[in-house]
Amino acid sequence: MTMATAIGHRGPMRLKGYDYAQAGAYFVTICVQDRLCLFGEVVDGLLVSNRYSALVARAWSDLPNHYPHVSLDQFVVMPNHVHGIIVLADIGADFKPAVRAGLKPAPTKRYALPEIVRAFKTFSARRINEIRQTPGTSVWQRNYYEHIIRSEADYTRIAEYVIDNPRRWSEDSLHPDNAPVVDTAIVAAGFTPDHCHRGADVVAGLKPHDHGDAGVGAGLKPAPTDARGLR
Repeated sequence: MTMATAIGHRGPMRLKGYDYAQAGAYFVTICVQDRLCLFGEVVDGLLVSNRYSALVARAWSDLPNHYPHVSLDQFVVMPNHVHGIIVLADIGADFKPAVRAGLKPAPTKRYALPEIVRAFKTFSARRINEIRQTPGTSVWQRNYYEHIIRSEADYTRIAEYVIDNPRRWSEDSLHPDNAPVVDTAIVAAGFTPDHCHRGADVVAGLKPHDHGDAGVGAGLKPAPTDARGLR
């Protein structure tokens, strides 16, 4: 299966045998449903944000408060997608989660990358739908794309890619004026193409993950809520 075909497939395409709960750095791309430019616009290489993009940024920055083994690196909100680097720390015997004022320490249970991305999608979508009074409406596409960062050079390349995203928005395959790339083999095989990808992401080796939950899809039942109020 080619990478283009893999991206068009709606099922989970995780790296076989890889433990996504283990310590490491991960680059993720998460797209808005139907490529809708929900989060503002780019003007002169800078995102002119709106209240929705502010909620997305807040949901992202809040992740370490719920997952003590998570730290965040480069992140950017684009009009219809986000890119970010998530770092999972190793939880050993000496690990002590940071506690911010007014917050109770979260349990040290280790959550994998898919759960963390799912939570981000759920938190942000819930807040956006509260504002626009559209409960249950899909905000994010079902899946997301990930790349395991394996070296300093890999990190540097990806970090620069994230930082440079707004300046290169007009060239982005997710830009509304740019026609999406569709693999005809996908259509022939009966799959619905998912256009949430960029050529550079494919080259980087990003792999799609299926998130049929996100607690935001119309007609979908929300994931069970645990003791901390997380979905």
